[in-house]
Amino acid sequence: MSISDGPLSRDATDALARLGNLALRDHSMESVLQTVADLVKQVLPGEIEASISLLVNGKATTTVYTGQLALDLDENQYGRGYGPCLHAASTGELVEIPDARVDDRWPDYCRAAWQRGSGSSLSVPLPIQEQVAGALNIYARAPRAFDEEARSAAERFAPYAAVAVATMYAYQSTRELAENLQIALESRAVIDQAKGILMERYKLTADQAFQAMAAVSMRRNRKVRDIAETLVRTGEFQPDGPAAG
Repeated sequence: MSISDGPLSRDATDALARLGNLALRDHSMESVLQTVADLVKQVLPGEIEASISLLVNGKATTTVYTGQLALDLDENQYGRGYGPCLHAASTGELVEIPDARVDDRWPDYCRAAWQRGSGSSLSVPLPIQEQVAGALNIYARAPRAFDEEARSAAERFAPYAAVAVATMYAYQSTRELAENLQIALESRAVIDQAKGILMERYKLTADQAFQAMAAVSMRRNRKVRDIAETLVRTGEFQPDGPAAG
């Protein structure tokens, strides 16, 4: 039996059911992630704080958190460039620090965590998509705060956060693709208009008209679209090559 197959408390089961009933279209990514973090804090035993870190193109940020302890320890790791939450996000491995006083994987970070009031922690990876990763981070005041049930619950909360982030980035990618396509279509339209003007003005073929704009573009170190827009808007064009004759 894996950790995520372990038994859950009634509170954790109810919290997961609440997350399952959330309609993502009615919430922002941040609001869903904050709900995940808040529910983790409510249902996991002990005095804990939770956060969700995102790693986008190698840059780490804390998107949501339940208390200053979680934010401080996240940012402590970002400043060092290593630590349990960064390791979980970048490798996809669950990372537990059972006792910050004796853990030797990141000794300087663990000393800082203990001094700030965290005796143990759990970082659950959020596998999302290429160039975007993350971790659900849970910081407990006491050492050895996480039993099998707590680990199982944490692993089951993580996918809800991952789905929210993946959905948002998929939406953003689709929107950016649509915007880029619109820009490309607008560029094509203005270039075609400019070609028509040159074809009529200088009796050129379509290819000659484009080559004339390309020559001016290179000479002035400006984009062909900019040359075309100026021509369409003002009629200004100083040709060389086929149109110059």
